[in-house]
Amino acid sequence: MDLKNGSVVAEFILLGFSGPWQLQIFYFVTFSLIYSATVLGNILIMVTVTFSSTLHSPMYFLLGNLSFLDMCLSTVTTPKMITDLLTEPKTISTWGCMAQMFFMHYFGGAEMTLLIAMAFDRYVAICKPLHYRAIMSHRVLNGFVIRSWITGFIHTMSQKVLTVNLPFCGPRVVDNVFCDLPLVVKLACIETYTLELFVIADSGLLSFICFILLLVSYTVILVTVQQRSSGGLSKALSTLSAHIIVVTVFFGPCIFIYAWPFSSFAGNKILAVVYTIVTPLLNPIIYTLRNQKMLGAMRKLWVHHVSTTQNF
Repeated sequence: MDLKNGSVVAEFILLGFSGPWQLQIFYFVTFSLIYSATVLGNILIMVTVTFSSTLHSPMYFLLGNLSFLDMCLSTVTTPKMITDLLTEPKTISTWGCMAQMFFMHYFGGAEMTLLIAMAFDRYVAICKPLHYRAIMSHRVLNGFVIRSWITGFIHTMSQKVLTVNLPFCGPRVVDNVFCDLPLVVKLACIETYTLELFVIADSGLLSFICFILLLVSYTVILVTVQQRSSGGLSKALSTLSAHIIVVTVFFGPCIFIYAWPFSSFAGNKILAVVYTIVTPLLNPIIYTLRNQKMLGAMRKLWVHHVSTTQNF
């Protein structure tokens, strides 16, 4: 078979979740509700941060950007996965598969960088409160956001330039709910050992290093607070607990999926769902239900909207 003409596989088959139709309907309803809550919750956060004058601070500015990335990351895979629950076979075009992988690593890499920026923001707010406004200036905040997008682009392009022209001529079954880079690479008709190592070094190592850096930063914050005031430790723990939960749930599946990406195990699909569906929902839940200032701003915006509507 001539591989010089490029890919001869026009589409891939996604195995998705197997089971009787009743179970498929259950998955369909559950994932649809989660995705709807994710989109509405993150949009609500972005609107509240944008239009509430009480939330014009660095922390909420970064939170609004995190909400946007969470919504984008979930949208890349979840709608396709939901519709596939009601169709057989579950197919996706080759270029659709490549687009999924591109945007997953784009938004994922950007979110990793943004979470580090949020950890730095908390460090300055807790450990250097008198210099907070001077350090976390608009120029610094805009720089954090721009760097996160650039990092995501470099991260995904470094892998995409090596995978977009891979020849696919044989097996076309992807044992997952969406196109994932390690599983798709294994289907290529050429030796991919070097590329597999690069994926581990790029995605797996990046996830692991970012996770360790974030844990170290939170540890430094807590130690600093404890040395200054034992009573402030509980307040710092309360402030950082939401960040720690988001970081752990976000990076945990990434590390398992991409640090050992070519050793399949039964939990791959579950981890993929956690990474792309559950984690983006945690942001609106944690940062709204646990944040009185955010809830108060939402109430004020709602009251203002109702009063404006009634006047018309």
